[in-house]
Amino acid sequence: MTFDELKNLDWSDPGRWPGSVRLGVIAIWFVVVVLIMGYLLLWDSQQPELDAAHNEQEKLRVEFKEKHSKAVNHELYRQQLVDIERSFGAMLRQLPGKTEVPNLLVDISQTGLAAGLQQELFQPLSQQNRDFYAELPIKIRLIGSYHQMGAFVSGIAGLPRIVTLHDVSIKQVNKTGYDQLQMDVTAKTYRYLDEEEVQAAEADRRKSARSAAGRS
Repeated sequence: MTFDELKNLDWSDPGRWPGSVRLGVIAIWFVVVVLIMGYLLLWDSQQPELDAAHNEQEKLRVEFKEKHSKAVNHELYRQQLVDIERSFGAMLRQLPGKTEVPNLLVDISQTGLAAGLQQELFQPLSQQNRDFYAELPIKIRLIGSYHQMGAFVSGIAGLPRIVTLHDVSIKQVNKTGYDQLQMDVTAKTYRYLDEEEVQAAEADRRKSARSAAGRS
């Protein structure tokens, strides 16, 4: 069939086309359908691999950003670590050793007396060991005026060693004494544990853990 004959075909009535033309058109549509179906099947079978590759790409991109950020800020992190170690060392130096604790207890007691307070109770409690330090609580009861108690708190804050105040309770001693108050407070000071004490505390923790596991 010539090109002119193809131009003269009635596209609205394919039934009148010559047989060879109909077969040709059918063959072309068949090839197109096969190609489309093949493409869709291939895409569908490879979609999980494409999704996995995309997820891996995103994961690698995130890892790269994190590592790049760490590399850029490496010097800053090092300086921060140095600052933390310096601050930790300064705080550690504020913790008294075992032999310094009695003097510190005297300093705490003398701080109350220096503020003009009457000391009704000064009772050191049992030591509580932590990871590398011990906590030493002291129950204190003081009688005096509001300003004297303020001077006591300021004096405690000014001690060269760390002392913290907890469970503060202030009440009026009697109705006739307007500025006669009673303060009940637990002062806590801290000392660092020496190497032998740290090892002993760790051994006790392991023993307690084994005992708990045995009971369970």
